Amino acid sequence: MSRRALVPNETLANALGAERLASELRQRGDEVVRTGSFGLAWLEPMLVIDGEAYGPVQDLDALDAVALGPVAELPALACQQRLVFARCGLVDPLQYNPSWLLGQLEREPRELIAEIKASGLRGRGGAGFPAHIKWQTVFDTPASQKYIVVNADEGDSGTFADRLIMEGDPFCLIEGMLLAGHASGASKGLVYLRSEYPLAADIFAAAIARARALGLLEAFDIELFIGAGAYICGEETSLLESLEGKRGEVRAKPPVPAVAGLFGKPTLVHNVITLCSVPAILRMGGSAYAEIGVGASTGSMTFQLAGNVQRGGLYELPFGSSLRHLVEELGGGTRSGRPLGAVQIGGPLGAYLFEEDFDTPLSYEAMARLGAGIGHGGLVVFDDSIDLVQQAHFAFAFCAHESCGKCTPCRIGSVRGRETVAELAKGEYTREDTERGLELIAELCDVMEQASLCQMGGMTPIPVRSALAKAFPAATGFASRFANGDKP
Repeated sequence: MSRRALVPNETLANALGAERLASELRQRGDEVVRTGSFGLAWLEPMLVIDGEAYGPVQDLDALDAVALGPVAELPALACQQRLVFARCGLVDPLQYNPSWLLGQLEREPRELIAEIKASGLRGRGGAGFPAHIKWQTVFDTPASQKYIVVNADEGDSGTFADRLIMEGDPFCLIEGMLLAGHASGASKGLVYLRSEYPLAADIFAAAIARARALGLLEAFDIELFIGAGAYICGEETSLLESLEGKRGEVRAKPPVPAVAGLFGKPTLVHNVITLCSVPAILRMGGSAYAEIGVGASTGSMTFQLAGNVQRGGLYELPFGSSLRHLVEELGGGTRSGRPLGAVQIGGPLGAYLFEEDFDTPLSYEAMARLGAGIGHGGLVVFDDSIDLVQQAHFAFAFCAHESCGKCTPCRIGSVRGRETVAELAKGEYTREDTERGLELIAELCDVMEQASLCQMGGMTPIPVRSALAKAFPAATGFASRFANGDKP
């Protein structure tokens, strides 16, 4: 008897054998539906056959050994509040019924903006800026042409939510773009996708073609643009420069992109998960969405666990869950079995958090009190063998490598910081030399934070300060200034 098998067509799952399993299931006469991934990386390739989950699967004749139970009851999924990823893993990404979307597109633009405002939605890519302010600004700025630009240049270490949703439910993003375009008066959308995601590019391009065939892109067109791998193009103004065919360098602000963005026109720039949150908001209503989460951190966040962790993957949780709950209970602690040493949150420019921080709620406000940020929701886990001086060196080296070079604090400061930390790492300094070196780094961090043109240089001090304050807790001039996340 033929079975219905859901097999992920997702980058990690395919690398681990999902393509082979799909082929074998077809040869056995089963109905195979290629879906996205549920985001449970440690279980890939994970199959769902007639509603029962199995994983990680290598041999179809040994499924009983990897049986997980009904997919709807999997603890790793049941603990989540999947608003963005509600369909991912369950549907063919290119099958879509536009009925709901067409009804939403008949609503007045101001009504949609009001729902976004009521929801409290904040940007899911960095600073957490209120989304409705951007929408309202683009709507209010008169222009013959307006744009929606999607930042899918997912360059932060340990992040993969954009890729998962674009591979597994591309119409979630298309819905968000069309709704944002209707609300703001834009008629053109561009998705800036990193070049390292070829499968996401293929699936999203096919989804655009499908949307066009359904007649969804007559008033608002969507174009896919493949970037060339520069981390700095994750910064919105550098991204716009790249889209215009120029070198990816930061623009001075003002004007902000919402007033003068792509080709000087009003442009709404959001990252993928921000726009993918919009359909859920409009389905449940902005006020209901605002009830999820904690304080001004409303709704759900797609946290991504990577690094030295037992159960890495994507967990969509309401804001307010603790870091310890996410890393130790859901993530299962370190893969090495050693005690947790640190968690870096927010990408390569994010802070290192330690045991004393692990009970902090995951919200914009609580993280800010630690001198940290949630960023794109990526968390990289380290055990207690972490070398914090080397991590500080990496932060400066990363900035030096990826800087666009437009401003001196970032271009030169990162190089001088890398050199100074390299000397510290040798361990040959006297106590007095170490304190002088740390004081020099502290002053350099002040300059980079306050004078850099964008967050590339302005945020590099965050991992440097948090790592060195922990590595040198007794040093004057550095640990005393930054050990508690205090800013200069």
